[in-house]
Amino acid sequence: MHKYEKIEKIGEGTYGTVFKAKNRETGEVVALKRVQLDDDDEGVPSSALREICILKELKHRNVVRLHDVLHSERKMTLVFEYCEQDLKKYFDSCGGDIDDATVQSFMYQLLKGLGFCHQQNILHRDLKPQNLLINKNGELKLADFGLARSFGIPVRCYSAEVVTLWYRPPDVLFGAKLYTTTIDTWSAGCIFAEISNAGVPLFPGNDVDDQLKRIFKVLGTPSERTWPGVSKLPDYKIFPNYPANANWPHIVPKLNTSGHDLLRCLVISNPTERLTAEAALQHAYFNDLMSSKSS
Repeated sequence: MHKYEKIEKIGEGTYGTVFKAKNRETGEVVALKRVQLDDDDEGVPSSALREICILKELKHRNVVRLHDVLHSERKMTLVFEYCEQDLKKYFDSCGGDIDDATVQSFMYQLLKGLGFCHQQNILHRDLKPQNLLINKNGELKLADFGLARSFGIPVRCYSAEVVTLWYRPPDVLFGAKLYTTTIDTWSAGCIFAEISNAGVPLFPGNDVDDQLKRIFKVLGTPSERTWPGVSKLPDYKIFPNYPANANWPHIVPKLNTSGHDLLRCLVISNPTERLTAEAALQHAYFNDLMSSKSS
C-alpha cells in the first residue's frame, strides 16, 4: 500500500470504504476500495470476488476500470480509475436543470456500457444513479458490479432480490427468477427519465406494492393478454385495473418526441417487449449524436 498516498475518504461502497488516492510513482489519481476481510474464515466477500472477476473481463470506456488488486492478511484493496462524482451527486449539483445534449450524451454512454456488458454475457442487476460514475471529461461509466452475474445457455434461475426498488422491473417485483438483459434496460429507462428531470425519480415507491402501483398507474395494469404468463409469476397479485395513462410529455417535459418514444420502449412491463441496449442505441433519439460522431 506504500505505492498509494490516500488523499481523502469519498464514500462507502457495497462492501468497503472508498478513498481518493495518488500513485506515488506516477502521480495518477485513483480510487481505492478497501475491503475488510472477515475473521471467521469467510475470507473475501463473495460480492467483492464477483466484482473482481467480472471487471477483469470488462474493458470499455463506459465501464469503470479496475487497475489492480492489492491483498494482505486482513484486508484487500481494489484500485480503480478515479471519477470525480456519481450521477446522484451530479443531480445534486446541477441546480434542477440538465441541458438536452448532456441528457442525450449520458444516456448514450449508459447504453454503450450496458450493451458491451450484455455482449460479454454480464447482467449488471443494480443500475442506479449512485452506481454510474462521471469523470471531469463528462464520461459516464458503469460501476459497482457486486450484484452482477454472467448468463448464457443453459438458462439459470437467478435471485429476485436484486436491483434497488425504484429501478426494479415489474417482472422481478413479481418474483421472476428467469430474466434476461432487459432487467437492465428497464433500469436504464428509469434513469433516462431521471436524468431528463434533473434528478426527479420516475417511480419512487415506498415498498414493492407501492412500486408496482406507481408503475401500473402510468403503464396500465398488465393482463394475460398484454403480458402472457404474468399471472404465473411467483409473487403475482391482482392490482386494480388501471388504464394505460403514460402522458410522457407531462412526465418528462424536457424530452423531445423521439426521447419520449425511446423511454416508452424501455419501460414496458412485459420484459419480452423491452428494447435491448443494442437496439436502443439505434433509436432515432440518437440520430443527431451519431451523425456528429461520423462527421
